[in-house]
Amino acid sequence: MRTDTVSRRDFFIRGAGIGAAAAVAPLILPACLHAKPGRPGPNDRVNVGYIGVGRRGRQVMGLPDGAQIVAISDVNQARMADLIEAHPDWRAYQDYRELLACDDIDAVVVATPDHWHVLNAVHACEAGKDVYIEKPMSLTVREGRALVRAARKHQRVVQTGSQQRSMDACRLGCELVQNGRLGAVHTVHGANYPSPWECDLPGQPVPEGLNWDMWCGPTELRPYHEELYLPRVRGDEAGWISFRPYSGGEMTGWGAHGLDLIQWALGADESGPVEVWPEPGTEPANDTVHKGPRCQVGFRYASGVVVKLDNHGPAGGGVFEGDAGQLLLDRGKCVTKPEGIAKEPLADSDIHLARSTNHLQNWVDCIRTGEKPIADVEIGHRSATMCHLGNIARWTGRSLGWDPERECFIGDDEANALLERPMRKPWAL
Repeated sequence: MRTDTVSRRDFFIRGAGIGAAAAVAPLILPACLHAKPGRPGPNDRVNVGYIGVGRRGRQVMGLPDGAQIVAISDVNQARMADLIEAHPDWRAYQDYRELLACDDIDAVVVATPDHWHVLNAVHACEAGKDVYIEKPMSLTVREGRALVRAARKHQRVVQTGSQQRSMDACRLGCELVQNGRLGAVHTVHGANYPSPWECDLPGQPVPEGLNWDMWCGPTELRPYHEELYLPRVRGDEAGWISFRPYSGGEMTGWGAHGLDLIQWALGADESGPVEVWPEPGTEPANDTVHKGPRCQVGFRYASGVVVKLDNHGPAGGGVFEGDAGQLLLDRGKCVTKPEGIAKEPLADSDIHLARSTNHLQNWVDCIRTGEKPIADVEIGHRSATMCHLGNIARWTGRSLGWDPERECFIGDDEANALLERPMRKPWAL
């Protein structure tokens, strides 16, 4: 429907019918969903649709020149109503599949809760749309690999929203590590990110205009509660980002930033650690907010480098220790000891990493060229996988050997069962 010809009240009334239908509709994608030949040319405007227009979706609506928003989708009609009033030329859909069926949309931004990320993005790839997907890219390891396969099969540009890769200081820090300015790196210290816990909130009435069944999507249908529906409540307190059916907790929330930079600096963008273990008895003593397992976690790479989530590093990066110096890498921050490590310019013969100063601009540029973006889908998958490994180590309570090539735990069926989660029909891959 086009909401530029209806009032705000009509928008809610008509949208309610769409939401009710979507709650029971089988997962059938329209036959018109197919990849369009070619790509937008250098002078063509890239038309973008947004799937999820809550807090984060709105934060990334500042598209660069050459791209424009033409449609939005959200399971909550109220979230779309004010945007449509402000932008009457935008179209609104409560069911994202209707947005994906639009031939005039070249690409989509996925900013839904974590349990929807991969399904939204896979369907977008199948529809021939390029994708900007918020981090963490996946809810499980198996989901993440499914999205990589879909992106490659349909030749789509998929940018993960790990925007620190488009910060000069972060790139410089990773270049210093990869060029041996610290000598041989042996240890990296990171934040002790909390894992999620099970949700036990009571039921509340579902707000008018919210399709709660579709919000739950591939997870079990459970009663609505405001503190479940919101990502965070009262600052850093619980919301869906803290509950296991919907997220990996802050291990994937902030960990998808910090561990992503660690992966980048260690040159592990297409690999990962070979071992992960919990450190029992290291839980924070005064944490009354996070109810999930919180012991420290360690990772070991095949090179011998050990990553310790011991709270001796920042949430957005890590502290790298080498035999010739130390480097603190955080969001937009690179500090070395001694200071001279960072002052000597890189030589032409040194390793120079991919450069971007604007994450959305990099995505739009790659849509036109078909090149891989700076936070390509494989990178997003590998960084999210490291987060998932940390959670699984806590849940099993033991050291686990990991094969980063086959993406499975070595000789541990119980741990391997945690690489995926049940998906409620019809919302399954």
